Amino acid sequence: MSEADPAQRLCEALRASRGFLHKQDIGSAMDLLAQARPVAAPGVLSVPNGDDCAAIADGAGGHLLFAIEGFVDDFVEREPWFAGWCGVMVNLSDVAAMGGRPLAVVDALWSADSAAAEPLMQGLVAACEHYGVPLVGGHSNHRSSRSQLAVAVLGRARRLLTSFDARPGDVLVMAVDLRGRWQEPYPYWNAATGAPAERLRADLELLPQLAEAGLADAAKDISMAGVLGTALMLLDCSRAGAVIDVDAIPRPPTVTEGDDAALLRWLTAFPSYGFVLSVRPAQVPAVLRHFQARDIAAAAIGEVTAAPTVQLHHRGGRAPLWDLAARPFITARGPAHG
Repeated sequence: MSEADPAQRLCEALRASRGFLHKQDIGSAMDLLAQARPVAAPGVLSVPNGDDCAAIADGAGGHLLFAIEGFVDDFVEREPWFAGWCGVMVNLSDVAAMGGRPLAVVDALWSADSAAAEPLMQGLVAACEHYGVPLVGGHSNHRSSRSQLAVAVLGRARRLLTSFDARPGDVLVMAVDLRGRWQEPYPYWNAATGAPAERLRADLELLPQLAEAGLADAAKDISMAGVLGTALMLLDCSRAGAVIDVDAIPRPPTVTEGDDAALLRWLTAFPSYGFVLSVRPAQVPAVLRHFQARDIAAAAIGEVTAAPTVQLHHRGGRAPLWDLAARPFITARGPAHG
């Protein structure tokens, strides 16, 4: 690949990244679920599979949100306290991404003994205290050959944000807290563990506020696939595409122009606070002001298209990242809205 093709080289690197590959594994589960006989009563689930949370109508005009996350063995064994913290944090981001507020946390953990479980529990408790969400129960096994962790959160939304409501002509907005650091050697941008509790809670509150004000309709929290992989998941659910300007993506000051390795690391990072939103054009200034008022970096990074392809603009070039019609990213094929 010649030096003159930075956009194409970036697309190739992203497609080969660990986060992109892991997210595509969702496809096999989605295929099985599509074949399964429905067991829920019609109208109970408000969004198809593929969103950040299950959304269940609460009978009062709102929705209960149910999110769960599990963690790979090596991360839990090497960083048990941080794994416990992340178990809470990432679920709260899922709830916020759908316009909700958390109600309670439960966990399931496995460890060799009670001593090995202690830092996991300490991380869970610390996060619950900081974010102001009660840990109400769970499951533990202290006679396991390996440490493992899963955490679930129940929340409630008055007005949903979903992954299925991006429309052609919408503007893609990225919001991310840059007041952090790398959690070495992992691809995690940690702007949470050293932040004041009040700030963490108020920052998450922005998402339900945007939903309830009608300023956004579709959102997803940035996960292990990074900002562009997360955008792909949102667009896949909405049966849409996008043209994304990589050079408009907010980034830390250490990610300098021309440093391809640092840029790729940032684009595939899992930030402690990061969201991709699909916003009607007239609402973009108000959405940006909401984030910027809390010192959260936010910018318009692209436009949603009817054609289900995702193209990247980068350093004067343009290249195709993904054709969602030919190859769905997570094979989320629920009914399109709008």
